[in-house]
Amino acid sequence: MGACLSCCRPPAEVGQTSAASSSRYLGDSANRRSRKKPKQEEGTEVSGGGKGRLLEVESVACEIEEDELHRFTGRLFSNGASEMACLHTQQGHKWSNQDAMIVWENFVSRSDTIFCGVFDGHGPFGHLVAQKVRDSLPLKLSNKWSANLIAKVRSKDSEEMTSFNTDEEPDEEPSDSSEFHGNGTVPEMYPPLKKSFLEAFKVVDKDLKDNSAVDCFCSGTTAVTMVKQGQDLVIGNLGDSRAVMGTRDKDNNLIAVQMTVDFKPNLPGEAARIQKCKGRVFALKDEPETARLWLPNRDSPGLAMSRAFGDFCLKDYGLISVPDILYHRLTDKDKFIILASDGVWDVLSNKEAVDIVASAPSRATAARALVDCAVQCWRLKFPTSKIDDCAVVCLFFEKQSSTDQFQKADSKKTPTHPSESTEGPPDKEATTMLEMDHSVYGTENHNSPLDEIVPVTEEPTKTLAACISTVEDDEWSALEGVTRVNSILDIPRSLNTGKRSTDY
Repeated sequence: MGACLSCCRPPAEVGQTSAASSSRYLGDSANRRSRKKPKQEEGTEVSGGGKGRLLEVESVACEIEEDELHRFTGRLFSNGASEMACLHTQQGHKWSNQDAMIVWENFVSRSDTIFCGVFDGHGPFGHLVAQKVRDSLPLKLSNKWSANLIAKVRSKDSEEMTSFNTDEEPDEEPSDSSEFHGNGTVPEMYPPLKKSFLEAFKVVDKDLKDNSAVDCFCSGTTAVTMVKQGQDLVIGNLGDSRAVMGTRDKDNNLIAVQMTVDFKPNLPGEAARIQKCKGRVFALKDEPETARLWLPNRDSPGLAMSRAFGDFCLKDYGLISVPDILYHRLTDKDKFIILASDGVWDVLSNKEAVDIVASAPSRATAARALVDCAVQCWRLKFPTSKIDDCAVVCLFFEKQSSTDQFQKADSKKTPTHPSESTEGPPDKEATTMLEMDHSVYGTENHNSPLDEIVPVTEEPTKTLAACISTVEDDEWSALEGVTRVNSILDIPRSLNTGKRSTDY
């Protein structure tokens, strides 16, 4: 950890006081200027001391990698939509939007393959970590997948040659039907892709540790990612962002199925690993519903998740960057999937999110509709709390027919607000989790991820529809309140490079 700290620290700052140096994470002048100008572009030059030059170098590094990715067609990473997907993000009341997202069609140069991801950064440089992972993870996954496919083909050719020489039929690849949802068979694409997910996540986290351009010591990001190839769906999840599928039950009712686990430190398997590594898990009195991961001998940094990229100050104490991998075979009843950061799930249930997307005026506006509803719910449910960043990716599994388009056009005349149903008896949430493949640390018996959602009693005198119709100028300013839940609570103000991580 000493090497990690030294490689992540910026060069000696020139022309700044010792007080400014000691508060490099929270109180430096560059961050103050950024908070005053949240809309400033990342590549804009920041004048001043060494920290300003560091931010400039970090921004340039991200821009160089982003420019390289512009060479690939079918890649969306800002608000927009394509025929099958839409994505939208909105900054909360912070100095920078720390959420990032991506939709990459024609992934690995195949027209039937698409990559989607949402990344929720945290910490002083969380926005840069999220952007870095957004840009590098798809490339690493693509390279690893191609290499593993080639290796599998060569291995298969070698087995066939051996079988031909011995006049024996090649053995079928063994399958574990308990790992898969659907017909129980192992799709040919899954083993190499599963291996590629694990390898790509490991390489990306190592690159973050070795990359001195982005300080990831007390900054990190979640990652909920997905690859769809034909009817095969593979999800890799890290952190507390979430994937929820909209599908139909046997009665043709639209229901929500949560596809991922919110990796919180208080989950039994996660807590056991953290405690084994000498980390601590507890919640503060001010927020008893939020368990956090802490250093063994210091009340910091207080991370509200058990898996993440970066955050190397906690990697020796139970935090890991190993994704949870899930495979699902799509059926005709599966309609779409939502990937979103916790800024959405903190205020909307899975069923509410699915209903909002399904009732959006058009597919192109579905992600924006969900973000807008989440923002309004923040104002309604937590009027004294700052609004969190929100990012949403919606992927639809079927091409939209002309009939559906006409029906959506008619629905614009009589808009509905799905969240108004919360005033009456709540719909029964779909709680059935798909079979999961816990590839590391054995199979873990997690609590239902829906147990992490804290029930909130809404004000009976004000509905979501009324809140949405409120004039923007008359709305309460969240800057006057306090943040409800931060992903990372406290940052060490001074870090001694001479200390080992075990000394904290």
